Amino acid sequence: MTISVRAFGSASAAVEQTIETLVADKVASRIAAKDFTLWGKEAEAESSIRLGWVTSAKDSQNLVAEILELRDSFKARGINRFVLCGMGGSSLAPEVITNKYGVELVVLDSTSPDQVSSVVAESIERTAIIVSSKSGSTVETDSQKRIFEKAFADAGIDKTERVVVVTDPGSPMEAAAKADGYKVFNADPTVGGRYSALTAFGLVPTGLAGVDIQELLEQGVQAVETLSADDSTNPGLVLGAAIARSANGVSLKDKIGLLADQSLPGFGDWIEQLVAESTGKHSKGVLPVVLQSSSYETFADLNDMLLIKISATEHSVMEDGVSVVAPLGEQFLLWELATAVASRLIGINPFDQPDVESAKIAARGMLEQRSAATSSQHTFDSIGVSALGVNLDGVTGVPTALVKLLSELASDGYISVHAYMDRTAQVSSEALRDALSSVADRPTTFGWAPRFLHSTGQYHKGGPRQGVFLQLVATSKADVQVPGRDFTFGELMASQAAGDAKVLADLGRPVLTLTLSDPVADFNTILRAIG
Repeated sequence: MTISVRAFGSASAAVEQTIETLVADKVASRIAAKDFTLWGKEAEAESSIRLGWVTSAKDSQNLVAEILELRDSFKARGINRFVLCGMGGSSLAPEVITNKYGVELVVLDSTSPDQVSSVVAESIERTAIIVSSKSGSTVETDSQKRIFEKAFADAGIDKTERVVVVTDPGSPMEAAAKADGYKVFNADPTVGGRYSALTAFGLVPTGLAGVDIQELLEQGVQAVETLSADDSTNPGLVLGAAIARSANGVSLKDKIGLLADQSLPGFGDWIEQLVAESTGKHSKGVLPVVLQSSSYETFADLNDMLLIKISATEHSVMEDGVSVVAPLGEQFLLWELATAVASRLIGINPFDQPDVESAKIAARGMLEQRSAATSSQHTFDSIGVSALGVNLDGVTGVPTALVKLLSELASDGYISVHAYMDRTAQVSSEALRDALSSVADRPTTFGWAPRFLHSTGQYHKGGPRQGVFLQLVATSKADVQVPGRDFTFGELMASQAAGDAKVLADLGRPVLTLTLSDPVADFNTILRAIG
């Protein structure tokens, strides 16, 4: 199947305004040639070492046989449950790929003690883990590896037969893994995490779990010729122009609503981190909002949001918006190119993430003063309430606290919910997200924490100053010590929440934190409080 992108209404007008310039500047062929000068002089140092994704579908072919050989070895030993320990780009692409192929992969991208304990306790006798970290120093991933190593030891299992590591060559994790005798797959160091779907980060966990990764790569290879063409029909140029310049004649649509149908389950989550982390910096950017067909924003006709419908099989006809059709492997490269094109039009470097590190530094600081990370200003019906940048004077309960937060929302603003919770718990993130957007008549994003810190967290801090933030921090049933460290998973998660809140508030972003003592019951209380 060939990739097809159709723009309607104001999106079509936006494409017409910029497409000929993109063609004349040979943007598509220059990206295909890995021309790192496309995003300006200041971006060259980073872009010169971050364009490996352009050829990743072809370059990764040599990984397939090795991955399948390891899969067969695991199968012969009765090991058929695979757990991925990774964050951000290391976890989101594998989750999408296995969802699409209907293959089981347990994605552990959380520091919630409840979630970690549940994943570690299940079927350890038939479990292998894939530890994925580009930098090799991700604290969440290291903590997850440590607790599995202890679980294997406690069960009398040789950990060297159960741990697979994916990391960049020369990283601290590579050196440690080789010293421990683990199987190591080196990723392409010229590909950033959010562009790594068709590299070892996407292929090792999904291939071991049972995905036809050869087919996925062949789809990616098929997309290259189409996406390299300096032509006004190039779908990557069309989509990039629509994302960056969706002008309706009055204002700029700087938010995109992502509606992926059931042929690409969960694909909106992967696009969200790609677009948000790539474009959200220097007070510029495009805010992606992951939607469902029943979501409020789908029908609200918000004048600053462009609706994009995504499918592997068929187009949607729209009065205004964009329809995107392609198989999953082609979709990955299409969106990577479109994001790079949109970034050029916006005037930013799509390959750096200058504000991500700030939350990590703040979290480390909070681990040194853990009481500050868990204290609340008020308690109402077992829910702790605290805030930074929001005046809680006169607050009498959770409903009035929420009213205070929403009063900080500007006419062009958005709400972002950050849930430091077990994301496998029985709570409806979409119900909460949709209730907030309906009450406020503004776009609302929902991010499971701490994984969003490695993706959309960049936009929230570096993008336009438009957001108001609701943190939900759950108290776990039983905390869990991180083996070999002086902190627990609960302390780590609380520190991450407190650290991110401080960074957001220091940047002038209002933050309301609700601490849940009974995660499911209190979550439903908050949902009812919204009205």
